[in-house]
Amino acid sequence: MSAVPFALTLGLLLAYFALSWHHIGHFRGCTVVLPRSRRVEHSVLGLVLLAHAFLVLTPMLAGGYPDLGVGRALSAVVWLMLLIYWTCGFFYRVEGLQLFMLPLAVLALAVELLWPGHHPGYALRNPLFSVHLLVSMLAYSLFAIAALLAVLMLLLERALHARRATALTRQLPPLLSLETMMFQVIGVGFALLTVSLVTGVLFSEQMFGTAITVNHKTVFAFAAWCVFGALLVGRARYGWRGKVAVRWALSGFGLLLLGFIGTKIVLEWVLGR
Repeated sequence: MSAVPFALTLGLLLAYFALSWHHIGHFRGCTVVLPRSRRVEHSVLGLVLLAHAFLVLTPMLAGGYPDLGVGRALSAVVWLMLLIYWTCGFFYRVEGLQLFMLPLAVLALAVELLWPGHHPGYALRNPLFSVHLLVSMLAYSLFAIAALLAVLMLLLERALHARRATALTRQLPPLLSLETMMFQVIGVGFALLTVSLVTGVLFSEQMFGTAITVNHKTVFAFAAWCVFGALLVGRARYGWRGKVAVRWALSGFGLLLLGFIGTKIVLEWVLGR
């Protein structure tokens, strides 16, 4: 990693760490952090995301061949997650998600600094690959947000059953609102994952002459598609909700995580490819 990207990555890591410290400090009742102002916090996060966009998009657009190594891929997905969160902040109450997403950004950038990886993709001038890459990243980001919402649902449900209010649960939206938001995110993510699989099949046919290249990533992606599809059907026909819905949502995300990040870790770190 050259000097400029290294300095920008380090600066972003420190910025996300400062934001994490600020939000977690307030939820823990710490008196040494700055006073809360949602408008200021939203604006600061927007500026940080703008700088993060430069880090994610410049190498990809400059060379025309995206580098999808572990660190860079993880950084791009987390950037999309935070961008979606930041955009939704204009229209919905999404309080609580930042407690998980900002530390995740710190972790992602730390991985990019230490183990950026190197996995050049295909040329972005290929329309099928460009669409496949974009919708895949968006789908992974949305399902990651859905998984975080599922975790928040579990925390809130446990607090309600124990009749114990915490700093976190007092700030969270109602349980039904979290559940509705989770299913909305999963619905959009499922549609994007479907487009991702279709464009992947078409791209495979175009490049290799076969509709489906059977590998770990493909198997896990199709398995996750089946899990999320079953969850949406179960919700529509049988009214699945609560812990049942959370288990299915986390299972589907786990499959995607194994297929996307897990496969890259094995190939780049274990096998050295």
